[in-house]
Amino acid sequence: MARVGILTGGGDCPGLNAVIRGVVRKASRNNITVVGIKDGWKGLVQNISSEISPDSVSDILQKGGTILGTSRTNPYKKPEDVAKAIENYKKMKLDALIAIGGEDTLGVANKLSKENKGLNIVAVPKTIDNDLSATDFTFGFNTAVGIATEAIDRLHTTAESHHRVMVVEIMGRHAGWITLYSGIAGGAHLILIPEIKMDIDEICASLMRRKAAGKGYSIIAVSEGATFKEGQFATQEKELDSFGHVRLGGIGEMLAGEIEKRTKIETRYAVLGHIQRGGTPSSFDRVLSTRFGVKAMELVLEKRFGFMVSLRGTDVVAVPIEEGVGTLKTVDMKLYDTAKTFFD
Repeated sequence: MARVGILTGGGDCPGLNAVIRGVVRKASRNNITVVGIKDGWKGLVQNISSEISPDSVSDILQKGGTILGTSRTNPYKKPEDVAKAIENYKKMKLDALIAIGGEDTLGVANKLSKENKGLNIVAVPKTIDNDLSATDFTFGFNTAVGIATEAIDRLHTTAESHHRVMVVEIMGRHAGWITLYSGIAGGAHLILIPEIKMDIDEICASLMRRKAAGKGYSIIAVSEGATFKEGQFATQEKELDSFGHVRLGGIGEMLAGEIEKRTKIETRYAVLGHIQRGGTPSSFDRVLSTRFGVKAMELVLEKRFGFMVSLRGTDVVAVPIEEGVGTLKTVDMKLYDTAKTFFD
């Protein structure tokens, strides 16, 4: 191993820079040069890269985002882009590639690895949604939960002061992990997730029971991907990204409007959006990201290609990439039942 590439794809996430730092520091101790590929798979397709020195990563542990940049580029949208990616891998004289990303980025990594096109790939799972299989937690999730929990905490005081219902829209397309964890931690009175269709009649009945019991305000935590029993996704636009995903958003506004119309209780909504994925990573995510980065480089040294680093209990282990992207990891219903204990 002489030259190893590294890229970050998909949504940015607190902890990405800590992974990069871990990879570079481990590589430098084994006389390996790390090549940073810009903007995810786009950089590999367009041959945009530069070497990363150990000195250049000395102060990035605490920084959010990614120094490499990112994109939602899918090389498999165009067959010629896959060919370009393979060609540029060779032009960069890479012996291996570490791909850091979520379901879409690692889906591409898995395809390239499986098709045996001469690319030696190791993967690192990243998503604030915590919805990748084969790992107990992904880095970024802990930070996102902390941000969402603080937002809910702050909304309690204004909701109570004005005797309002506050609907908090939290990230989560198909899995409600952030909503569930922050809803429990923040003391939300109702938690609505994509795994369970919303029943507007039940929601309003619960709010009216609280009001009748003298509880003058309510907090509802709802995932952006939650749907009504008879409805569709609430979307900002119908346009699809290169991986075929609809841009989400709007369920908080829709739900708040319907609640106020039916219950006559003043209702407001707040959309946390990208605030959840920005800024400084938590200490937990810094440690996990560092461990993932070091482990990824160890897999490269061991030539265990086609594998992904994973957190199992307290251990960082290796699992096949396909296990991480094969099935979406949805919310543990036992934990949701625990949360329901506190619903009124």
